[in-house]
Amino acid sequence: MTTTTRLTHYAHGGGCACKIPPGELEDMVRGLAVAPPAGAAGELLVGLGAGDDAAAVRISGGTALIATTDFFTPVVDDPYDWGRIAAANALSDVYAMGGTPVVAVNLLGWPREVLPFDLAREVLRGGLDVCSAAACHLAGGHSVDDPEPKYGLAVTGVADPDRLLRNDSGRPGVPLTLTKPLGIGVLNTRHKATGQRFPQAIAAMTELNDRAARAAVAAGAVCATDVTGFGLLGHLHKLARASGVTARVDPAAVPYLDGARDALRDGYVSGGTRRNLDWVRPHADLSRVSEEEALLLADAQTSGGLLVAGEVPGHPVIGELAPRSQFSVVLG
Repeated sequence: MTTTTRLTHYAHGGGCACKIPPGELEDMVRGLAVAPPAGAAGELLVGLGAGDDAAAVRISGGTALIATTDFFTPVVDDPYDWGRIAAANALSDVYAMGGTPVVAVNLLGWPREVLPFDLAREVLRGGLDVCSAAACHLAGGHSVDDPEPKYGLAVTGVADPDRLLRNDSGRPGVPLTLTKPLGIGVLNTRHKATGQRFPQAIAAMTELNDRAARAAVAAGAVCATDVTGFGLLGHLHKLARASGVTARVDPAAVPYLDGARDALRDGYVSGGTRRNLDWVRPHADLSRVSEEEALLLADAQTSGGLLVAGEVPGHPVIGELAPRSQFSVVLG
């Protein structure tokens, strides 16, 4: 569907760049972890503690149930593409845990007196098509009248509880693999400002992380996360902190989408990216890279790739995990 409506102009921030900043979020949820409720139906394997991608509960039959949700404001102007991107991004949390999505429900916020429902229908169609490609049921959901359009999914999946990918299982000496190039954030910021469409960014954001997840599990990986709103540096910091290690990264090995460096040079950097870098800076040795390079490494991604502690065939190794030092992340 073609439309002249600039959906991104109805959002204060696009995609995962609209997340609450990581430092503020951690302050907000600190202390909310509680003891398991009496009579719970299963054993909580992954919860709030390490800030992982999804929750995981061991249920009867030797299965881990994975639950997650993700939604955000428009990251592109085309409603169908936005729906596809938001769905792929929500499903990614299940893949990042080494699981398989089984069923999802829609989450839709819509300014019903401002934007026509024909556009909302296209958003939902995009989500449906991506769930179909993922062999995941999409059944119903919830909608609210919202001043700002928002869309995403709540997803339930399954996994082998003994082969979960977790962000607290990294060990020194293990390589780090990145399965999608960076640069989505700066290209999306340029799109919002100019209306220029970047097919390479849309292709990256709508690509499912299913094959990468299966390859990581098959290779014996036990530690992973996906790279989304907190940028590569933010997610590296969270993984290294949770695992008690230091992530050493070769910036020259990190892949970028075509046009990403041009967008950075021309100043298309989101506020979310700058907040990411400010949050990570005290915990990272950035002395060997320029401020511009650090901003690219902190670029707020939407539906980014997997960051795997281990080698994943067909994807670049960008560094390794090392024994814990003064910093959680060291560049160069």
